[in-house]
Amino acid sequence: MSLSGRRLPGGAVLAVLTTAALTAAMVPLRSELGTTTSALVLVVPVVLGTALGGRVAGACSVAAAFIAYDLFFVPPYGTLVVGSWRVWLAAAVYAVVMVLVARVVADLGVASAEARRNDERVRRLFELSELLVGELGETDLLQRVVSTVHDAFGMTSVVMLLDRGGQLEPVAAAGAQWSPTALAALVPRAGVPIRLDIAARGLRSLVLAATGAPMGLLGLDGPALGEEDGELLRAFANHAALSLERARLREQAVRSEILEETERLQKALMGAVSHDLRTPLATIKVSASTLRQAEAALEPAERKELLESIDTEADRLERLVRNLLDMTRVQAGALRVMPQPLSLADVVTDTLGPLDAVLAGHPLTVDVPGELPPVLADHVLVGQVLANLLENAARHSPPGTPVEITACPLHDEVVMVSVADHGPGLGTSPEQMFEPFRGGGPGHGTGVGLSIAKAFVEAHGQRIWAEEVEGGGTRFCFSLPTAADPAGGS
Repeated sequence: MSLSGRRLPGGAVLAVLTTAALTAAMVPLRSELGTTTSALVLVVPVVLGTALGGRVAGACSVAAAFIAYDLFFVPPYGTLVVGSWRVWLAAAVYAVVMVLVARVVADLGVASAEARRNDERVRRLFELSELLVGELGETDLLQRVVSTVHDAFGMTSVVMLLDRGGQLEPVAAAGAQWSPTALAALVPRAGVPIRLDIAARGLRSLVLAATGAPMGLLGLDGPALGEEDGELLRAFANHAALSLERARLREQAVRSEILEETERLQKALMGAVSHDLRTPLATIKVSASTLRQAEAALEPAERKELLESIDTEADRLERLVRNLLDMTRVQAGALRVMPQPLSLADVVTDTLGPLDAVLAGHPLTVDVPGELPPVLADHVLVGQVLANLLENAARHSPPGTPVEITACPLHDEVVMVSVADHGPGLGTSPEQMFEPFRGGGPGHGTGVGLSIAKAFVEAHGQRIWAEEVEGGGTRFCFSLPTAADPAGGS
């Protein structure tokens, strides 16, 4: 229904009532006002009626105003008879002016209404399209499309079908549930979808296509759409298809990046682990072969040394495998922290025992005051952090250089533990020090140990960092919550 049709009763009635009111107000003063002023005043109801009711209401306003003008303001009063040709001319001019005013006002109203509708269409298209902008995955994007179409166009139900192996399958829906019969009606056996402007059993469909290739179908069930809403829906469907294609391309790019990163990590892991495995295995193999082939000729001291080498290298292999397993737990999200009050001095003592061979040749300094408050932490995880930091210090510092362990309170709720060496220093950014398989290279280990240490510390809700030591070397520091901190641990 048109704008004028919707407002005809109210606009015409208001114009007639306004004409009557103005006439009643001016009749006692018509001798002073004169015909010209009365005519100008009676233009007001014409403008008002036309603006509110459209062309038909404007015509009613013109008729009512002209009759009132002729009856009450053109002599002889009370009759439609005009006594002078001059008065006839004035009345005719007045009628023409009112008709022109009514037409101009009606045209302005139509133009204004059309402009508002255009603005509304642009606004709606912008809002609809804006909903599709963002980093949404395909599933979320499809649901947003059908929900938006359902709400914006007043549909009873909307369904999205996409091509899955040559068959259109429903992937998202909004509103009332679609029956298998209704879904079958959207795509005839010939495979040609129903056009948007052709109704079949109250159902309509719209093809989604991007870069010229059809991607799927948007099924609609609800009130018929006008031409303007149909064009708006087509524009939105084009935007939706492009957004869907972009989401697919983005997911493909993410998968490609993951594959590339996985391949890089696999290569780095093979390069780093192969070296770390080769050295202890070679030592174990040589020592075992020597013991087996020359058992009778070996001195007790030599035999003891070979057995110690086997034991030391086996421990080294065990630590490497444990680190790799811990890395798997961290990446799988299976790491569990069981915090309890611990004495740092006891944790350090328990950790140093199995590392005698690793720290051989490095004078060890331990400064862990006994009066430190207990920490709320997982004994196994904290011990593994210390072990990894100590092994890293021994690997990267020249023989004979000291390794230092210190602990001190940062404030009432946190204690800081540090392991310092006198090796070559950081050599890279502190952040990269904790990334696995980066910058290790032959002779430098996998880098998994530091990455594990970082994950274990952060699992306690704390932080770990690296800094240069004055005079050369690296100090790794990490914080732990004190047992007095009820928020500590996780």
